[in-house]
Amino acid sequence: MEVFLRRAPAQPGGAPELGRVPPRSFPRADDVPAPGRTAPDRAVPDYIEYYGRVEHFSGAFAHVGERRRTGARVKSRTPGEQKVVALQEAIRRSGLKDGMTVSFHHHLRNGDKVTNLVMQTIADMGFQDIHLAASGIFACHEPLVPLIESGVITQISVNTFNPGPVARAISQGKLRKPAILRSHGGRPRAVESGEMHVDVAFIAAPTCDEMGNLNGTHGPSACGYLSYAYADAEFADTVVAVTDNLVPYPACPIEIGQNLVDYVVKVDSIGDPNGIVSGTTKITTDPVNLRIARDAARLIDQAGYIKDGMTFQTGAGGTSLAVAAEVREYMKEKGVVGAFGSGGIHSYFVKMLQEGLFRALFDVQCFDLDAIRSAAEDPRHMAMSASLYGNPHTKGCIVNNLDVMILGATEIDTDFNVNVITGSDGVILGASGGHNDCAAGAKLTIIVTNLLKGRLCVVRDRVTTITTPGETVDVLVTEYGVAVNPRRTDLLERLRDSGLPLVDIHTLRRIGEHLTGTPAPQEFTDRIIGVVEYRDGTVIDVVRQPK
Repeated sequence: MEVFLRRAPAQPGGAPELGRVPPRSFPRADDVPAPGRTAPDRAVPDYIEYYGRVEHFSGAFAHVGERRRTGARVKSRTPGEQKVVALQEAIRRSGLKDGMTVSFHHHLRNGDKVTNLVMQTIADMGFQDIHLAASGIFACHEPLVPLIESGVITQISVNTFNPGPVARAISQGKLRKPAILRSHGGRPRAVESGEMHVDVAFIAAPTCDEMGNLNGTHGPSACGYLSYAYADAEFADTVVAVTDNLVPYPACPIEIGQNLVDYVVKVDSIGDPNGIVSGTTKITTDPVNLRIARDAARLIDQAGYIKDGMTFQTGAGGTSLAVAAEVREYMKEKGVVGAFGSGGIHSYFVKMLQEGLFRALFDVQCFDLDAIRSAAEDPRHMAMSASLYGNPHTKGCIVNNLDVMILGATEIDTDFNVNVITGSDGVILGASGGHNDCAAGAKLTIIVTNLLKGRLCVVRDRVTTITTPGETVDVLVTEYGVAVNPRRTDLLERLRDSGLPLVDIHTLRRIGEHLTGTPAPQEFTDRIIGVVEYRDGTVIDVVRQPK
């Protein structure tokens, strides 16, 4: 650290002295208390000018067990203290009380067993009114529904939802307090700022040693990097590693260190990595969706973004993954080497890394088993925290370096506002994930979707719930044409002679409604069941309970 020497203020009766001026406000001599006690064998005053009041040394281990952080006292440990305990004991020692917040990460996705196990244990121990701050909730978490109904869980904060029992329970009004729906970048922002204080973080650890050094890339339940747990590990009051692979000290490699982990719990299984791959993380085989993917890739090329040094991310949807496969072919044909692929990493990005089409991958979660293997073996496949990924209040997040982002939509309106949270019936289907983070950061944000989904047109006059504001969305690609946001006059000019089927978004709405009819508007009660936070913590919309 660079140290600057400056002239200290002149002392009464003396000349200015050359000295270090630390960056804080100092007490003055007239604030000095009367002379006090001394430390052992040393004449140390109770107060030192330009330092302040003195806390006297009283033994090498006198203050072990408490250390200062952000103005509060939190636990530390004596050398050699054992951390491995049973789950109930870890919960007891954590000091969990009714009304507190517990957190989980979702890298095991639909194969996770830790959230259900821990929450049932918390229920069995008699706790109530718990705020469940899970970075993701999936169909496998159906056992949480009875805990919602009984009042064990009264609030949920989440940034990834898959349609399933928990989402339906919230839509039915069973959760006593509104769910808070954040983005991938908005969650660590809330944790790091103290806006969402985590009392106890439970981290599913595929590999862990007895001191709490852990990683997600090794072991029988390996799920890839544990990026969504990093903020929780650093800022939670108590951190509990839950593992089914307790290895001799030290675990290697170390992804989250023992300095952050209070307790280690050994269980039979933390989950099934095969549950990581779901219907939403497989490439589409539908001919219509493949045509949409080809048009999107062609658009990226015609717009001039497939070039050396390009940066690229896709969502986890089948059509988005198909776009990645098409872009790969363009890059190979042109001999392009991109700077990086990012986000949730899948086998298509792994192939592009191995083929030399990208110099690196930034990984916030693995979407399939090929990605997990790559994360464990290839140093170019790098972990990034969720904060580095998308937190808008850092000194620079990766999404701000994206050239192209491919996203999906449940609905999009004629102002290009996008909904990925609810269906047109108002039932919760998902959460933002990285949707509005990446849309805000990328130079070119493309929505790929069928114009018709079931009996409904995706393009509406007004979306049911706003997830991502239209000012950050550039293009909609459907099977009936490509609509460019009128704000992007530069893009419209570049694509004028591209041969792509360019249409106005209002035309797409009319085509869709001609084919499906105009649906009757959904009616809602006044009760708010969900609060939709934009990535910066402002509220962009609310979800009301459908009638």
